[in-house]
Amino acid sequence: MNQHFSFFAALLCLTSVANAAPQFDSPLGPPTAPLENPITAEKAVLGKILYWEEQLSSDDTMACGTCHMPAAGFADPREGIHPGKDGIFQTADDLYTSPGVIRSAASGDFKPDPTFGLQEQCTGRRTPDIFGALYSPTAFWDGRASGEFINPVTHAIAIKTGGSLESQIAGPPGSDGEMAREGRDWEMIAAKIKAAKPLRLASNLPQDLIQALRRYPTYPQLFEQAFGTSEVSAQRIIFAIATYERTLVPSDTPYFRWLRGEKTAMTANQIQGHNQFMREAQCFSCHPPPIFTQPEFFNLGLRDWQEDPGRMKVTGLHADRGKFRVPSLLNVGLRPRYMHTGEYQTLWPGGVGQLYLEGGGPMVHDRDILLTTLKDVPGIEMDKIMDFVGNALTDARVRDEIYPFDRPTLCSERMSVRGAFQQCSLESAETSSAHILAKQPAFPGSESFRIGLDGGPVGAFARLVVSATPSESVATDFRFLCHDLRLTQNFFLTTSDAGNGRGYATVQAAIPNDSSLVGRRFSAQWFIAASTKEASLTTRANDFVIHD
Repeated sequence: MNQHFSFFAALLCLTSVANAAPQFDSPLGPPTAPLENPITAEKAVLGKILYWEEQLSSDDTMACGTCHMPAAGFADPREGIHPGKDGIFQTADDLYTSPGVIRSAASGDFKPDPTFGLQEQCTGRRTPDIFGALYSPTAFWDGRASGEFINPVTHAIAIKTGGSLESQIAGPPGSDGEMAREGRDWEMIAAKIKAAKPLRLASNLPQDLIQALRRYPTYPQLFEQAFGTSEVSAQRIIFAIATYERTLVPSDTPYFRWLRGEKTAMTANQIQGHNQFMREAQCFSCHPPPIFTQPEFFNLGLRDWQEDPGRMKVTGLHADRGKFRVPSLLNVGLRPRYMHTGEYQTLWPGGVGQLYLEGGGPMVHDRDILLTTLKDVPGIEMDKIMDFVGNALTDARVRDEIYPFDRPTLCSERMSVRGAFQQCSLESAETSSAHILAKQPAFPGSESFRIGLDGGPVGAFARLVVSATPSESVATDFRFLCHDLRLTQNFFLTTSDAGNGRGYATVQAAIPNDSSLVGRRFSAQWFIAASTKEASLTTRANDFVIHD
């Protein structure tokens, strides 16, 4: 159920190698930009703002950077669990992937997902790093983002070749699992960005962003500086983000410094690991320096290909079954999980290193012919190889988030995701896991701020109370829950059925564009009563602050 109201205050803020090894003597250079989207400083700083802009999502909770954090090797530091093909959690085909948004209908109401209910949906594959996409003719694990970039609004060819990064960027903001509500398109996204205050939800902005926003405080002004006119369009948003990403070149690793002649940049163990990487182990066959990735796709035998056909889903070729792109090893040591399944948490001991010692995963007949059982190869010391991979290929600026890899603090990093419900005298298993849905930040002028309820009886009387002071009482007579009605807004509705016997509800409300609300703290509480019982279920108060 949904109610739309406008109320005055209250709401959640929510390589060069010795001994005849192959020679690679050039440090990493910048990626080539397509002719249609050349790199400019103005476009790059706009792209940096947009990359960290949570307002790019429907519910203001997800930015591009949410899933691609520098300190996590530009992968996702968070973790979600996808139940895999069988749709059942805690079975062998579970995937350790990335959380997205709670499913929402086109109206903005929460909408239970068949798999995730009213929890954050999780992607079917682990979020990959960005470095492979920067230098590759295709992007995504299956390579479905091609070099021909099609404008998502006009459907005209905007980039003929070399635009795989742009093609990739166009996907997540319109995905109702990752960043969007159902039915959202790029015209809606551009319209929202045009009217938004840039980075209003972020804090601790880097100096380059502070300076840009002081001179150009609105998105139309920023777009005019970057593109020559103030038009805010889908193509320009995508072009700017791609431009920013092409400035993220991790060229100051110990390995690259060693290549430039700094003999002590790598340790003796790392040098030996590098030599084995290039010689005995032949790792360079799939991970050639200096990018340590390549455009081809391989099957490591991790899973039955029918769980996820991988590249075959794009090409239709049976020979591509279960094949996935080669991730870049640059900054791989910073990533919390590995492979498209996310099933490995370490490089070594165990983990990815053990996988290669065994010659791949358990699906032996699907393994690529290039895979070698490294434990049978003389001279392999996996600890040294993984020391090279996990440490010598890490740019300390990425690890420490230092320019150009610096970033703001996202609102989602500061906010509590959900509140805890107390069960009172209403004794029912249906109420034991009920909780408030309160992830969305609040700010003046927000037209569609949401507070939801997940759990409790179906068809129950529910009341959302938003007030300046939380109620600590548990009363069966709702008239006496709040003492000062002037500071309270009440929303009455009946819980709907999520399809599994769990009640749920949504309240949407507009927050007035009133600057006096900034910094004000409010409390949101749900109260539920079964129609046949004189009892109630109540939340502990969830406090939220109105953002600037």
